[in-house]
Amino acid sequence: MKSPDGKPSVASERDTLEQVVLRIIASVHLIIFTVQSHMTSKSPRSQATPSFSMDDFARALEQHDYGFQSGQVVRGKVFNYEANGAYVDIGGKSLAFVPTEEAALRRVTDLSAVLPLNEEQEFVIIRDQDADGQVTLSRRRLEMNRIWEEVADLQNSSQSVQVRVTGTNKGGVTVDVRGLRGFIPRSHLVERNDLEALKGQTLTASFLEVDPNRNKLILSNRMATRAASMSNLEVGQLIEGKVTSIKPFGVFVDFSGTTGLLHINQVSNRFIESLPSLFEVGQPIQAMIVDLDATQGRVSLSTKVLENHPGEMVEQMATVMAEAEARAEKANKKRERDRA
Repeated sequence: MKSPDGKPSVASERDTLEQVVLRIIASVHLIIFTVQSHMTSKSPRSQATPSFSMDDFARALEQHDYGFQSGQVVRGKVFNYEANGAYVDIGGKSLAFVPTEEAALRRVTDLSAVLPLNEEQEFVIIRDQDADGQVTLSRRRLEMNRIWEEVADLQNSSQSVQVRVTGTNKGGVTVDVRGLRGFIPRSHLVERNDLEALKGQTLTASFLEVDPNRNKLILSNRMATRAASMSNLEVGQLIEGKVTSIKPFGVFVDFSGTTGLLHINQVSNRFIESLPSLFEVGQPIQAMIVDLDATQGRVSLSTKVLENHPGEMVEQMATVMAEAEARAEKANKKRERDRA
C-alpha cells in the first residue's frame, strides 16, 4: 500500500497486532470453510493429514469480501498521520485514508485536533476500494449530511437560526449557516441599503428553501425579524411607527421591524376621500393593533378606535395622536366590556 503522494508509507510496511487479530476474526468463517472443504475432498478411508499453509491463509484472506461501499458509514480509529491526511483502521484489508480537506467541515490546520490518535469516530466512504483494498473516507461530508438534516428539521418546525454574513453580491448576501453556505436575497434583508456594512454581522434568519441535492440554502432575515416581532405583539396594543407607503386602499406603517396596514376604512369613523391629503411618507403615527395573522405575518392597524367622535382623525389628528395612549386604554376597556 502506498500513501497518496506515491511514497511508501510507514503504515503500509507493518501491521499492528490489533489489525491482524481483526483480519483473522473477520476471515475465520472463510478459513474454516476452506479447511473443511479440503478435508472432505479426501477419501473417508485416507489417513493423510490435510495441510493448510500460510499461503492458503493469505489466499483465503485475499478472497474475503469486506463489503465496503461508497456512501457507507463506518467506524474506525486513526492509526497515524501523513502530510496530507490520516490513515484510519476500519477493520479492512488495508488502512483507509482521510485527506486533510475531508477531515472536518471547516478548514483544518491541525489534524490531531479533529482526528485524535486511536479515538474511534464515524466516517463515510467517499471512494471505493483501490487495487490495494484501500478506501477513502470523509468526516466533512458526514458532518455536512447531519447539518443538512438539522436544517431541514429547523425549517419544518418554522424555527429561526443565527447566521454570519460572509460576503455580498448584487442580489444579496452570503451567510454561514453552521458551516453550510447560505444566501439571503436583498429583498429579504431588513437593512438592504448598504450590504457591505453587513459583512461580519450576525443576523437572525428563517428558511425559505432547503435543498441538499442542489446544495441550495435560501434564507430570509425579514421573515425571521417579523416573526420575532409578531411574538411580542397583541391585539389592543398601541404602536408608534412611521408611514412608509400610501396606497389607494390604505397606509403602510413600519414599527419595531414589522410592517402594519392602516386600511382606509380603519382611519376614521367618517368616510375618507383621499389618503394623501391626510398622510405623507415618513410621517410619525400611532395606531392600535386590531388584528394579527401570524401565519401570513399581517398586522392590521386602526386609528378610528382612538376617535372621540367621527371625523376627529380628519379634523384634529394632532390631538388624537397626543392623547393616543389614554384613548387606547379607553378603547381596550370598551372592547373588554363588549366581549363580556
